Amino acid sequence: MAVDYTLGRHVDLDPAAAREAVIAALKTEGFGIISEIDMQAAFDEKLGAEFRPYVILGACKPQLAYDALQLEPNLGALLPCNVVVQATDDGSHVAIVRPTALFSVFENRDMAKIAVDVESAMERVLEKLG
Repeated sequence: MAVDYTLGRHVDLDPAAAREAVIAALKTEGFGIISEIDMQAAFDEKLGAEFRPYVILGACKPQLAYDALQLEPNLGALLPCNVVVQATDDGSHVAIVRPTALFSVFENRDMAKIAVDVESAMERVLEKLG
């Protein structure tokens, strides 16, 4: 059975504007960006290959990350929450990792609650994008 591992939304913005809108929406939910990977630039530099604009943002809400790492010390292997902004023919698509799917590997009710809290915040982020 396939697991739906992302939340997503189409936005009628070019990728640069969508990236800025995503960062602003994340900020309203208490998330900061701790990493950013430009896959288009990486593929060009490393492979000489053309690729559509595609950015992976590493989003983190420090208090929730801290709380989760207290419960599961190796959780860092699954952090931060990745948010993808990629070009489409008619705007951009934003995809956010679904924390409840990602954290389902843990048999810990406290972790499940944190995952639900993060996922609810990410759903609100997508709603803010329109």
